[in-house]
Amino acid sequence: MEKRPHFARREFPPREVSSLSLALLLAAVLLLNAILYLYLNEFYTSSGHAETDPSLCPFGYFRLGAVKNCSPWLSCEAINREVRKLKCVGEGAVKKVFLSEWKENKVVLSQLTNSELKEDFLHGLKMLKALQSKHVVRLLGYCEQQFTILTEYHPLGSLRGLNETLHIPKYKGMNTWHRRLMLAMDYVSVIRYLHSSPLGTLVMCDSNDLDKVLSQYLLTSDFHVLVNDLDALPLVNRSAGRLVKCGHQELRGEFVAPEQRWPYGEEMPFEDDLMPPYDEKTDIWKIPDVSNFFLGHVEGSDIVRLHLFDIHAACKRKEPAERPSAQEVLDTYRKVLTLLIREAAMPGTREML
Repeated sequence: MEKRPHFARREFPPREVSSLSLALLLAAVLLLNAILYLYLNEFYTSSGHAETDPSLCPFGYFRLGAVKNCSPWLSCEAINREVRKLKCVGEGAVKKVFLSEWKENKVVLSQLTNSELKEDFLHGLKMLKALQSKHVVRLLGYCEQQFTILTEYHPLGSLRGLNETLHIPKYKGMNTWHRRLMLAMDYVSVIRYLHSSPLGTLVMCDSNDLDKVLSQYLLTSDFHVLVNDLDALPLVNRSAGRLVKCGHQELRGEFVAPEQRWPYGEEMPFEDDLMPPYDEKTDIWKIPDVSNFFLGHVEGSDIVRLHLFDIHAACKRKEPAERPSAQEVLDTYRKVLTLLIREAAMPGTREML
């Protein structure tokens, strides 16, 4: 009787399966690293890793909207002739702010309201002109004689409205731990820029409470942070022995740095002349509180806080000299973002095996 051939299922040797798995894992890791590199490289470039913005025009010029050509800053005559006020959208101690229109573009017109504070207003204008970069709101024109400044309009407004914006259906997809961490990184990038600006080491003095800090910054439509108000930005010059004091009134509360508080106790009345000056490390003290606001209470934000615990504890050291620089804080934020994105992506690579 003729034997039928016996068909058996072919199996790969264990070594071959292992090699294939290893190759797939290696390919997945390389792909993940490539994607992560491109993602973070794009983020660092767009969020201020480079101080200069390729879309910026030469000094004294601006580009607005989709227009390709640069226009010179608008003069007094041009502002009076071409800019139309629409409505008042804010008023502070120094200036009143109007939503306005220029050649069918929404713009912001700021005007001095208190003549006693004209030096603060002109200082803010000087800073705005000198610090034009991707960290600072775009200057479109000014008129010193009429104490008027024209800047770019950002419809999402100041950072005070961040949580409300993130609950709008259009922006709910942005309400994630990594997007919020990126906003915190933008904020620290601004502080880093001010501490190493073309003018020297500048201190953000309009920052005596969280609400005041948030009012100084704008949220752009593509979810980045710009500093908007530069009226109180004194210069630290250690080599010349020049430190700063943020105003002439007593500062209280845990939000301001210890060195900003009256050091001589309640029994001795505050005297501005006796108040010791301080340096830019007051800005570092406030970073954890501002970042905590940015992180909010979304899924994953507590994990981010855990990873940032050590650097934030260092920011809160009582001795200013022991606190990290803004660059060191920013470097840590970047490492944490990279680590957490890689950890979030790795489960997908494991499933491929």
